Amino acid sequence: MKMNPILAIDGYKVSHRAQYPQGTTQVYSNFTPRSDRFFSSPVADGKLVFFGLQGFLQWFMVDLFNDAFFARPQEDVVNEYKAVMDSYLGQDAVPVDHIRALHNLGYLPLHIKSLDEGSTVPMKVPVLTITNTRDEFFWLVNYLETVLSAELWKASTNATIAHHYRKVCEQWAEKTCSDMSHLDFQCHDFSFRGMAGLQDTMQAGAGHLLSFKGTDSIPSLLYARDYYTAGEDYFIGASIPATEHSVMCVGEKEQEIETFRRLIVDLYPQGFVSIVSDTWDYWRVMTEYTRELKQIILNREGRIVFRPDSGDPVEILCGTGADDDTRGDRSPEEKGSVEVLWEIFGGTVNEKGYKVLDPHVGLIYGDSITLARADEILRRLEAKGFASSNVVFGVGSFTYQYNTRDTFGFAMKATWGAVNGKGRMIFKEPKTDSGLKCSARGLLRVERDAQGELQLHDEQTWEQEKTGELKTRFLNGKLYNVDHFEQIRQRLAAQR
Repeated sequence: MKMNPILAIDGYKVSHRAQYPQGTTQVYSNFTPRSDRFFSSPVADGKLVFFGLQGFLQWFMVDLFNDAFFARPQEDVVNEYKAVMDSYLGQDAVPVDHIRALHNLGYLPLHIKSLDEGSTVPMKVPVLTITNTRDEFFWLVNYLETVLSAELWKASTNATIAHHYRKVCEQWAEKTCSDMSHLDFQCHDFSFRGMAGLQDTMQAGAGHLLSFKGTDSIPSLLYARDYYTAGEDYFIGASIPATEHSVMCVGEKEQEIETFRRLIVDLYPQGFVSIVSDTWDYWRVMTEYTRELKQIILNREGRIVFRPDSGDPVEILCGTGADDDTRGDRSPEEKGSVEVLWEIFGGTVNEKGYKVLDPHVGLIYGDSITLARADEILRRLEAKGFASSNVVFGVGSFTYQYNTRDTFGFAMKATWGAVNGKGRMIFKEPKTDSGLKCSARGLLRVERDAQGELQLHDEQTWEQEKTGELKTRFLNGKLYNVDHFEQIRQRLAAQR
């Protein structure tokens, strides 16, 4: 369904055009993360990763408006708007002349400037500003607040979370790994089924792909391709063949090892394959099946990745016992999966003195992983003498869906306006507020200080506003300063 984008609004927005002072000709607003309520991990830095604007501008502000508004017959567009408003607020309660005028114009008369996507942004520094380019369309600026907020907060929030996962993984890799090649695939996006629909999946999943290249969300690959690569042949992300519980169940409990054998020998005699291993008795798989299939696994060219999917992820991977316990009579549960595989398949000790499993076997855990759990798993592996590269995390909706717009306090606020030809510096400063909702004032500029940190300067002149880190991205229906996905990835990587 191609919804008429002029109706992608909160209901109260339709009344605001008449409520502005007579003679209003310009509104200038910004979109800003105001508070970091999420991170308590050891790598937290109080910053947001800005991402998602370019995709939104193309699919909504250009493509959807062109297809579902400007390209449609004017009477169809106007009559639809009127019918909705008459039903919603009462007969003739909302005029339609401004909708007709916008259709006649043929483009969105707006100027949107933003920081570079992939920038790490301190709280209370605006990521974008928006204003109108024609006086009669002053109403359009904050009219689009709701959809702009809805489409941008999640992509940036999830890009930030993925960035922190990458920092956790890098921190432990620097301590325990000689080879860092695993990092691009150490966190794999499992979130699709738990997200709030297809559009949510695409945008949020593309945020994950700024920091990692492993994903099971194919729509996210397409989103990144369509809006950030201009169709170029460019590697965005990948996965490997993997089973699910239905595959194992249909193979029957009594024949489970034969299902493993068929997968390893017949279907995937080489390459990587992930096999869910807790359908019935996980520790039997890890201690009996592995030994029976050991030579077949070691003779393969590639890796068998065992996937536990229930229980406490820290204990399943690292064991329930003390990390320095070396008693020979410990149970598999006390040892944990990594140590069990080491005892059966062995491996090597890297240059930093940490154990690395034989490359024919590996582990991925994808149930209820959080930043804190990932950090604890890697901490405990280090304490047991294992490199962090021995495990991969499936990062799902438990991480990527349990957030809101308030996770980073996103808000769009007007800070400047023009009435009867005179500019007005405006601001919000509620006495009943803690300070969170106090807005910037007037025209805005963002600059980097001597340490390279982004800083907000408000109460600027128009000449000052035209400089700084906020660059034109959308002007009168066209995109400017477009970035490639690789540029954004590299920009973010340079800030870790």
